[in-house]
Amino acid sequence: MPEQLPPLPLEEWEEAKDTLHLWVQIVGKIRLASTPLANHWWNVPLYTSVRGLTTRPMRQGDVSFEIDFDFLDSELVIRTDRGEIDRLALVDGLSVAGFYRELFSRLAQLGIEPEIRPEPYGVPMTTPFPDDEEHASYDAEVVRRFWRALLFTDRVFSEFAGWFSGKQSPVHLFWHSFDLVLTRFSGRAAPSSRTIDPVSREAYSHEVISFGFWAGDKTVRQPTFYSYTAPEPDGLDEEPLRPAAARWDAPYASSTFAVLDYDDVRTADDPHDALLDFLQSAYQAGARRADWNTSALASSCAPPASRSD
Repeated sequence: MPEQLPPLPLEEWEEAKDTLHLWVQIVGKIRLASTPLANHWWNVPLYTSVRGLTTRPMRQGDVSFEIDFDFLDSELVIRTDRGEIDRLALVDGLSVAGFYRELFSRLAQLGIEPEIRPEPYGVPMTTPFPDDEEHASYDAEVVRRFWRALLFTDRVFSEFAGWFSGKQSPVHLFWHSFDLVLTRFSGRAAPSSRTIDPVSREAYSHEVISFGFWAGDKTVRQPTFYSYTAPEPDGLDEEPLRPAAARWDAPYASSTFAVLDYDDVRTADDPHDALLDFLQSAYQAGARRADWNTSALASSCAPPASRSD
């Protein structure tokens, strides 16, 4: 039977989403400070797990540790390679400042003292983490729904990744933008530019077609699947997309996105097939306009119909 996806209207949990986003940024910055740098910043994202989100193993000094968001039991769990476990309850009323203090206090008790820049990155919120008492909302039921949507997306993205034989990213959650992402590479370097910031310069050093899912924000007012091609080729928005509800949009003005509303996937006869169809059509559109060698980049695991455009 087709999987039943939960409703996820942004207006039901926007305050809770903003608080969770900032909590995730704090944990993400700990991951950045506790892992070796990797190309395209692949050392900094978090990953979906069977209970929520996880950092996977990190290291400070002589201690290996990981931090998990457990959305089933509504708690943050710290584990070390020495067998230690500590838990922080995720509850409505726990502010970003309180989360920051409690987490770093518990880490210090375990002999773990990462140094981070304690302020938000890439979001409208600007209050430093230790001072943010404003964001203190948590809705366990809606957060679980969001996590269920992430699990579904991760599984479909991973299947789609198997259709590609070139370099591509893991399916991971970038904490600055709070989206689950899979990125494919053509193998060619992108034109260099000194006008972009160093973070973006590393992220987009090579030609990419990226696919993602976000829960919505102040500009995009509903959960959405998306894809973009960078550098953006001419005529991208003239390419066809599937299914019929998919469309081209430029919500942030700077780039053209293929978009498909989460609700259009959720209410499809088969959400799995609807999302795969969207991903493949967005890839074909970008690859065709950017002149990727799709035949050479197709995997033997891909369905025959997807191996060329």
